[in-house]
Amino acid sequence: MTDVHTKTIRSKNMAAIKGKNTRPEMIVRKGLYKAGFRYRLHVASLPGKPDLVFPKYKAVIFVQGCFWHQHQCAMFHWPKTRTEWWKQKISSNRAHDEAVQDKLRELGWRVLLVWECALKGKNRAPQPQLTGDITNWLQHGSSFAELPAA
Repeated sequence: MTDVHTKTIRSKNMAAIKGKNTRPEMIVRKGLYKAGFRYRLHVASLPGKPDLVFPKYKAVIFVQGCFWHQHQCAMFHWPKTRTEWWKQKISSNRAHDEAVQDKLRELGWRVLLVWECALKGKNRAPQPQLTGDITNWLQHGSSFAELPAA
């Protein structure tokens, strides 16, 4: 099956996909800010430029899109066109994510992944519950966690 867009239009569409300040990221940020937490954004000196960095807690949070980072949930499914290219692309994203998380833990940082499906869709967690879960992890959590829990 061929693409329904020209190469120029497809390039424009793909370039419009944001990597920072996404809607799911903003939901997490607003909830934590309202709960009294202060953080730094996209710290370039840390591996992977985490979305939120909490130096006081030596913790970082990544807000991950279920499609781009291959989360095993109802929101992820393989595209029907160019499947080999997408499998290579998404597998590469996944391998990069794991390497970044390992490096951060080696440096003494705790890592939390907040998946897109926890923030939107029919199985999303209510905002107060999600903020409470993140707060609990920041204050008492392990070196690695995911929301929703795997």
